[in-house]
Amino acid sequence: MKEEHYNESDIQVLEGLEAVRKRPGMYIGSTSERGLNHLVWEIVDNAVDEALAGYCDDIEIVINKDESITVKDDGRGIPTGIHPKTGVSTVETIFTVLHAGGKFGGGGYKVSGGLHGVGASVVNALSTSLEVKIYQNGNVYYQKFVSGGKPAGKLEIIDKCDINRTGTTVTFKPDPEIFKETTIYNYDTLKHRARELAFLNKGLQIKLIDLREPDKSEAFLYNGGIIEYVHMLNENKKPIHDTVIYCEGEESGIEIEVALQYNDGYSSNIYSFTNNINTVEGGTHEDGVRLALSRVINNYARNNNIIKTKEDALTADDVKEGLAMIVSCKHPDPQFEGQTKTKLGNAEVRKIASSVFGEKLEKFLLENPAEAKLIIEKSMMASRARMAAKKAREMTRRKGGLEITNKWGKLTDCKSNDPTVSEIFIVEGDSAGGSAKEGRDYMTQAILPLRGKILNVEKARLDKALGNEEIRSIITAFGTGIGDEFDLTKLRYHKIVIMTDADVDGDHIRTLLLTLFYRFFRPVVEAGHVFAAQPPLYKVVHGKNIKWCLDEPELNDYISSLPETAKYEISRNKGLGEMDAKELRETTMSIKNRVLKQITVEDAMLADKVFETLMGEEVEPRRDFIETNAQYAIDLDV
Repeated sequence: MKEEHYNESDIQVLEGLEAVRKRPGMYIGSTSERGLNHLVWEIVDNAVDEALAGYCDDIEIVINKDESITVKDDGRGIPTGIHPKTGVSTVETIFTVLHAGGKFGGGGYKVSGGLHGVGASVVNALSTSLEVKIYQNGNVYYQKFVSGGKPAGKLEIIDKCDINRTGTTVTFKPDPEIFKETTIYNYDTLKHRARELAFLNKGLQIKLIDLREPDKSEAFLYNGGIIEYVHMLNENKKPIHDTVIYCEGEESGIEIEVALQYNDGYSSNIYSFTNNINTVEGGTHEDGVRLALSRVINNYARNNNIIKTKEDALTADDVKEGLAMIVSCKHPDPQFEGQTKTKLGNAEVRKIASSVFGEKLEKFLLENPAEAKLIIEKSMMASRARMAAKKAREMTRRKGGLEITNKWGKLTDCKSNDPTVSEIFIVEGDSAGGSAKEGRDYMTQAILPLRGKILNVEKARLDKALGNEEIRSIITAFGTGIGDEFDLTKLRYHKIVIMTDADVDGDHIRTLLLTLFYRFFRPVVEAGHVFAAQPPLYKVVHGKNIKWCLDEPELNDYISSLPETAKYEISRNKGLGEMDAKELRETTMSIKNRVLKQITVEDAMLADKVFETLMGEEVEPRRDFIETNAQYAIDLDV
């Protein structure tokens, strides 16, 4: 056996920003588009922190033609003097030394949105070039960094400015050697976060400008703050009361701000933030508000004899039906936990949030009895539906794979009991279901046939959904249960594949299924278990050869690869039922050849809004969405 030496020479010491370039994922999460966008927000967060401290009113984000980003603010400007510990300018220190900033208890900021305080230096390390200008003391200071954060020169004064002008301007260009997947910024993605920050910081104007296209810019300024945020969440729904309930308060230096309004829908949209960070896993601030919501509504209903003494109290699920709510916490020392480090863990916040919100909500209900009555009635209807759903849920309990049936057909289960290798294909139609059963890998692939379009759960409560036979079949097949019984660990198939025809009806059925999954099985989607099959659209017969092409670009590439004199026939695949078992297996189901599109929830708020627009009761928003996003094509075939 070869002896391996391990000594002092094997220990690497990475100096300066080398560690960031060596392991960028440790600092920005990933080097995908998400990480690319993270660079922008690291710089913007510094400007927002100036706003939180009361020194900044305007932030401008510019996407330049060369895909570099410029962030301007009118804050105090980065200090320009020599830093006592590093011996170089404070500007150079901030942009070249990890964990150098005003957010580590030095009194620079009361609260800060930065999780780690490494933003500016990390952005510098992952950029081919970065330039910073500071407006201060009537001077314009400038420094440039190149090749992953190396100073191209010292900080210098390059111009004069108005003595009252202050602020910082940073321009950086992401390094394509780091961001190999893409260095192209998506305007809509940046727009969503810019608007979110403006909602969360009332009175702060954030402008987004895209110089890649003429006259493309938007400014976001919300003097109503999260009240206007709730209005946006409910813009495609019918609120059951006109007033957005709002409260704010502070205790022990911790600020709590809550805005909420009920609508006539059945799903809830509750989003929480700490120091502008979206706490997607919730935390103690959200827990405290939810506890107070249940407590106050139940007390009001009991005291006003709306709920009788012998009747059960309303549950947390009852009082959140149709609720749009934003919870914002500003904390001087937030402690985050959870898998994504976006769950607030400070224990003291729960009591403070519950107290601040509970007191203001109780006051609102007492002063507005008509609106209070509407809210209580909404919650009581949810309670009755919950009880009905509990009875209907009994019908979804799994008795055995081969016993799961609906009037359209029977689940053909796979032999494997290992969820990690098991797949279930939800197939549209009898003919496609028959081909899928014959063409499947019986060891790992299960087939559940459905016919037609399932119930649109965007317009139905859980109890009504559970009365739908196809939906019950899906719930039973998955094995996770539903509602308060849901358990992701019991999922029987780690790949759930929607396999529908590549036409308008197939798209509609897929959308209905995705709506079902998003509303009732969201953890399954978030865990990456849901896929859409991509059956080929074209079949090319060239002599004895048959080539299946996924889409038109692939078809054109294949045709152009054939000799000019070649004779071939092209047929468009109108549906899965036209394929025999062998063709379906080879093109759409075989692990070797198939193409699956994984369904992800990159942003739950955006996804929720799209589902609400496309599948909800209101027609006008759906029409506007289609007119804005439809792509028109002219068929030139003769």
